[in-house]
Amino acid sequence: MSWDRLDLVIFGATGFTGKQTVIHMMEFAEKYNIRSWGVAGRSDKKLAELMKEVGQKTGKKSAAHAVTVIIADINDEKSLKNMCSRCKVLVNCCGPYRLYGEPVVKAAVESKTHYVDISGEPQFMEKMQLKYNDMACEAGVYIISACGWDSIPSDMGVMFLKQNFEGTLNSVRSYMKSEIPPEAMAKAEGRGVINYGTWESLVHGVAHNNELPALRKKLYPEPLPSLKPKLCRQIMHKKDGDSEYYLPFLGADESVVFRTQHDLHFKDNERPIQFKIYFKSGGFFRTIMTIFAGAFFFIMAKMRCTRNLLLKYPKFFSMGRVTKEGPVDIVMNNTYFSFDMIGEGWEEGADIDKTKPNKRVMGKVSGVNPAYGATCVALLSSAIIILKESDKMPGTGGVMTTGMAFKDTTLINYLNENNLKYEIYKPINIV
Repeated sequence: MSWDRLDLVIFGATGFTGKQTVIHMMEFAEKYNIRSWGVAGRSDKKLAELMKEVGQKTGKKSAAHAVTVIIADINDEKSLKNMCSRCKVLVNCCGPYRLYGEPVVKAAVESKTHYVDISGEPQFMEKMQLKYNDMACEAGVYIISACGWDSIPSDMGVMFLKQNFEGTLNSVRSYMKSEIPPEAMAKAEGRGVINYGTWESLVHGVAHNNELPALRKKLYPEPLPSLKPKLCRQIMHKKDGDSEYYLPFLGADESVVFRTQHDLHFKDNERPIQFKIYFKSGGFFRTIMTIFAGAFFFIMAKMRCTRNLLLKYPKFFSMGRVTKEGPVDIVMNNTYFSFDMIGEGWEEGADIDKTKPNKRVMGKVSGVNPAYGATCVALLSSAIIILKESDKMPGTGGVMTTGMAFKDTTLINYLNENNLKYEIYKPINIV
């Protein structure tokens, strides 16, 4: 890799999430001494307008003016390769990745450029690992997806609990919740809380989830060993000490953690950790309504005609929570989230084959603005870790998960420094 390249380039910079990433990068560049970086997209005019707006919003007009602008179009392979060849790490914010991701991954591998994105689409991620892992290893580059809210909190959270367990960790249950104060929601101005791009990825992910079993069978022909005690999924689950209900979260987190644990078992001979994640749905009536709404969404996403309605009228079908304009700053900056993570296993020296788990550790991952703040922090921290600590990453490259790629790095320190907090509570023995 040529070392006269830019440190990183943000592709899809004029999109909603791309813009938020550029704003965060203005601070990260100064904070972590990133001397050269760029933005890329298909419109020179929009990129120029973006950097002008970012300069005004951050108060760093001269720094914004100095950022390199690169023209690249998802439909122009030559422009993608030119973009990738000009940087050490490509930060891809152009989704849905099912539709637009593979040409960028291909260009990055062929240009010997590291790659990170914020995909929450298991089919895309596993297809890329199946198709490009050997080429990425040969090229000496890391291709790492799910570097945002999907699924840094969960994947790195499991690794964090494992590192602090001091024994054998068998399973982790994660309980996710989010909150927006009423006074912030009142100022949403009809803009909702989720941008259209996130909705579009979700619709396509559900529509094609039947592809995943065949992909996974090709990717992992050898199954993980059967573990005891088995961690089973529960429906309408209550967390200890909480009177409200939790439902299974059907995002990418379990898929990503599974891939991490699979690779750790077969590559590093480590005992895999079982993982289940839930989200807080509220009281009984609200939980029942959520189940019916989820089933209705699933059915609509599966059929082409109704799927097109979901994509055409997101505000209507999301009851105002999704808009093409995206949420306003006051809503994003007042959206609080947390993952309460409970790990169970055996203390050091215990006979794990003949005794029940006798130790528990509790941790928390928390922050603000999950989709467009914490996501940008996690994404840029991942890119900077590749720049600064590639010697601590496994092998010399490949398509891998965040947990596998960053397990021995200081990524969690970077996240803590930028208000994506990882905390551990004192381990307790299970009576």
